[in-house]
Amino acid sequence: MSIQTQQTPHRCHEVLETLGCDDFEIGLLPVLRHLCVSAQSADPKSWSRAFDIAVERYGEAIGLPAAHGLHKIVLSVFACRAGGLEVKDPLDTEARKDITDDEVQMLSMVHHMRRDNSAAARSAVAFVTRGRMDPVLIRAGLTFANRFPAGVGRHARKVARPKLSVVA
Repeated sequence: MSIQTQQTPHRCHEVLETLGCDDFEIGLLPVLRHLCVSAQSADPKSWSRAFDIAVERYGEAIGLPAAHGLHKIVLSVFACRAGGLEVKDPLDTEARKDITDDEVQMLSMVHHMRRDNSAAARSAVAFVTRGRMDPVLIRAGLTFANRFPAGVGRHARKVARPKLSVVA
C-alpha cells in the first residue's frame, strides 16, 4: 500500500511560470544560485555543484554549455555591480521555496533574450545592473540566448534531423 502525497509547487516556480518561463529557464535557477554563491565566496565546490546540476538536468551535451554560458553572465553581472546578486542559499531546503528579485530579473533577462524581446530584456538588464547597460553582460546574455533559443510557446524548439539533398 502506498500513500500518495500532493506536492505543492514552490512559490519560486509559481513566480517563474507567471513570467512565462519554460522548463529550461526554471531549471536554471539552482544553477544560477550555485554560480552566484561561487562568485561571492570563491567556493570551488559551488561552481562544481552548478555544473553537476546542469548535467543532471539537461545531460552533458546541453548542461555543460548551459552552465558555462550562465557562468559568463553571472561573472559579468558581478563585474559591473558591486556586491553581486542577492540569491537564496541553494543548499537550504526552506530557502529554495522562495525567490529574490535579483533571481527573478536574471531569469527574466534570459527569458526575454531567448525570445528576442529587446524592450523587456533591456528593462531586465537595467534592473540587474542597477541602471547600467553593460555591453559585456548584454553580449554574454545574447550569446547564451543564441545558443539556447526558445521555441514557440512554453516549450523549447524541436530540432529536426538535417535533410540531405543532391546538388548537381
